[in-house]
Amino acid sequence: MATKPAWAFGIARGKRRTLGNLAGQIRGADSLEALSQWIGGQFNAPLSWKDVEWLAGLWPGKMILKGILDVEDARIAAKSGAAALVVSNHGGRQLDGAPSSISVLPAIADAVGSSIEILFDGGIRSGQDIMRAIALGARACLSGRAYIYGLGAGGQAGVARAIEILRKELDVSMALSGVTRVGDIDRRMIATTWPARL
Repeated sequence: MATKPAWAFGIARGKRRTLGNLAGQIRGADSLEALSQWIGGQFNAPLSWKDVEWLAGLWPGKMILKGILDVEDARIAAKSGAAALVVSNHGGRQLDGAPSSISVLPAIADAVGSSIEILFDGGIRSGQDIMRAIALGARACLSGRAYIYGLGAGGQAGVARAIEILRKELDVSMALSGVTRVGDIDRRMIATTWPARL
């Protein structure tokens, strides 16, 4: 603060930070305590698999369950009426000690890969990451950062460019591994190209 007094003064005079998507929408949310209580009330602790089955019965489209990290949960998800599950260790709430998504993907794919579509989310930064996830059992990957960075850098054209970069990196990774079709990617790719990364 002593070396940057103008910056410190600007911060002190600046507008108080809020959660922009909630500001003005929640009565009494002008205090952190009230906002914290409201947010805490939005989580339903007794939510169960019966609720998921109920929702599947109401929802006319395909339901996708995100946040599966356990083989038994994956088995239940496959029987719940969901069309797909997302192996992911992040979202609305997470634990610092949760396993990485990639570490649990193979066991989940082995357990339920033939009965439900498996999507993967977590750490996709390159085409090699996409290939690795597919090799370990994912049908598709979710990548938020790539398109957000592309959007920030270049709008719609930036998103298209980010997707194109991932596609080209996947093509090169496949070529270097001797694979010409995505359907031919399997766990042999992991054993021969990335043993140290797992």
